[in-house]
Amino acid sequence: MNTLTRTLNGLGKLYVGLLLLFLYLPIIIMALMSFNASPFYMLPIEWSTVWYETFLSNSQLIAATWNSVFIALVTTVISAILGTAASLALYRYDFPGKPLLQAALLPPIAIPWLITGTAMLIFFFGVGIGRGLHAIILGHVALALPYVIIVVNARLKTLAPELEEAARSLGASQWQVTRRVTLPWIAPGIIAGSLFAFAVSFDQFVVSYFLATPGQSTLPVEIYAAIRKGFTPEINAVSTIIIVLSMAIMLITARFYKFGGEQ
Repeated sequence: MNTLTRTLNGLGKLYVGLLLLFLYLPIIIMALMSFNASPFYMLPIEWSTVWYETFLSNSQLIAATWNSVFIALVTTVISAILGTAASLALYRYDFPGKPLLQAALLPPIAIPWLITGTAMLIFFFGVGIGRGLHAIILGHVALALPYVIIVVNARLKTLAPELEEAARSLGASQWQVTRRVTLPWIAPGIIAGSLFAFAVSFDQFVVSYFLATPGQSTLPVEIYAAIRKGFTPEINAVSTIIIVLSMAIMLITARFYKFGGEQ
């Protein structure tokens, strides 16, 4: 029995190791190639920062990067505010059609983005919104909002109703209860939902591709255009920078918030 247990444990560790290798090996190779001076990925690696310098001198990619960051930040703020407000409404109030509304949050996540992008393009032109930066932000908010609502709702389900009732019994108004009891409790959920919203927006290609106008494209759209002309290692450089910054944000967030609930 002990031998069987050790064998199963070993196989489990091997499976996890292979899974992590499958997930992270391409990223590691991409990061290493971003420091390779050869544009043809010749080995051994000739260490150089030439592709980072090329990226920093590429005004088109830099402009697209700033566009993506700006759109993602605006999307995150709007989605966090609207998503938190919607989650509180769904948590506190019962109204006709509430189960249907909660079920309607899942299709935007499950529907392929190609269909969603096409539908948004047709709808935006139909109502006069058109294409451009404002249209991209609206499209990204529509995609990111369900993630925020679902994550914050999951956090609200762990909130004991007695906490809010105790605050009300002590004379706190509804706003004071929300600000001093509810929001601090669901703060980890809001942060997690905001990170989802930022990732969905920053990484979004299909909706951005349909709604962008010349000169206002995002980084994924520019990378796609660059790959069509011919892949260059500067794409590895910008991708590595994005991954490092994303991991840094995640580590900083994890440092100050334990998503199990304790700050």
